Amino acid sequence: MNRYERLRSAVEGAANGDELDGNQVLAALVLLRELRDDLADWEPQLIAAARQLGTSWAELAPALGVASRQAAERRYLRLRQSDSGEPTADGRVRAERDRRAGDRAVAEWARDNSATLRRLAAMVSAAEGLGAPARGYVDRVEKALGESDPVILLQPLAGVGPHLRDTHPALAEQVDDITARSEQVRRETVGRREGKR
Repeated sequence: MNRYERLRSAVEGAANGDELDGNQVLAALVLLRELRDDLADWEPQLIAAARQLGTSWAELAPALGVASRQAAERRYLRLRQSDSGEPTADGRVRAERDRRAGDRAVAEWARDNSATLRRLAAMVSAAEGLGAPARGYVDRVEKALGESDPVILLQPLAGVGPHLRDTHPALAEQVDDITARSEQVRRETVGRREGKR
């Protein structure tokens, strides 16, 4: 008899008024706790697997017994382990929403400053006298420069900055300024959200 069958037998016995001893009930309670722990581990894994297969939050909602896509996503965020160390389920939900709000604010800022980002990326692409390690970072900047969304430039620019310091310090400073400004936009957005709580 597996754990689930032993637990069901004990619960049915209690419901039917069967005579159970204390050890049987305690063993059933231990099994129940173990099953609860297993379910708590399995549910976020299955949700993540469904999402990786392209299942939308709206499609997941009925399977999770919730009424909306927001509720389905919130359930997942409350269940999964934190990537950034938040100890509570609500903390994980807040952290994820703050991260997304920060990403949206940085994306909007990048689009508003598209010309500046593209000009800086073009200057980085034209930089001469760079060693092999820096060249790989510059190649990423050049590739991102060919994309239509300027948001894609932020990460490669941040990566190339340290590799420009020795040979192109003024250019490295401009890259550092752009990186610092985008992070400031993120911090200010998250700070405003925290202030409203």
